Amino acid sequence: MIEVLINADDFGLTKAVNYGILDCHKYGIVNSATIMMNAKATEHAIEIAKKTPSLKVGIHLVLTWGKPLLSDVPSLVDESGFFKKQGVVYGDTNDISLSELEREWSAQIERFLEFGLFPTHLDSHHHVHGITAFLPVIQKLSEKYRLPVRNAGEHLVGVQTVTDVFLDDFYGEMVVEDYFQNLKGRIMDGASVEIMTHPAYMDEELLQVSSYNDKRLKETRILTNAKLPEGFFLRYSINQVQI
Repeated sequence: MIEVLINADDFGLTKAVNYGILDCHKYGIVNSATIMMNAKATEHAIEIAKKTPSLKVGIHLVLTWGKPLLSDVPSLVDESGFFKKQGVVYGDTNDISLSELEREWSAQIERFLEFGLFPTHLDSHHHVHGITAFLPVIQKLSEKYRLPVRNAGEHLVGVQTVTDVFLDDFYGEMVVEDYFQNLKGRIMDGASVEIMTHPAYMDEELLQVSSYNDKRLKETRILTNAKLPEGFFLRYSINQVQI
């Protein structure tokens, strides 16, 4: 038996993203989503989460898109007050203040909690929680809020991860019809696996805020029709949250 968590990233990015994720859960195999707390459609995603308790919802920590929730985190932003771009963050992590990063990510978690929901786990936009230099921050937040995190590599020593294995290749040109049927043989029996997805419908706002757009629509179609191979089962509980 192989336990599967199919997570939809970018919950809250736009309403079209939110509706795509919802349909992939209601009619397909998505059983988890992670929400961006600094996006225009965040509160719309929260409404959906409250009305759909069967969809597990975690927090998609943000450092490379939009604006921070806090105004006093100068090392995290550019001259316009927006988060630094992905390439800048990965290019020189020494410019990021770990104390500012901890405060900002804590603010994102606290905003989620203020809506009366409890997150199932943590991951991040552009996988920034997996940057080795940021390990002290993600370790502290995981322990403080008692939340597992997306498995971003072997360097996450001492940090509880959501699954044993993480697959990020259902993306771009690898978004193919038989992706899920081809999982057989990739994962050892008895292990748990998370598969990252980005389903969405299309709207003008999505085209404006993300360069990854038309493939999201293809993901939505595949995720609402896909079946898991024999021996693979969707996870129905995470972090003791029963679904």
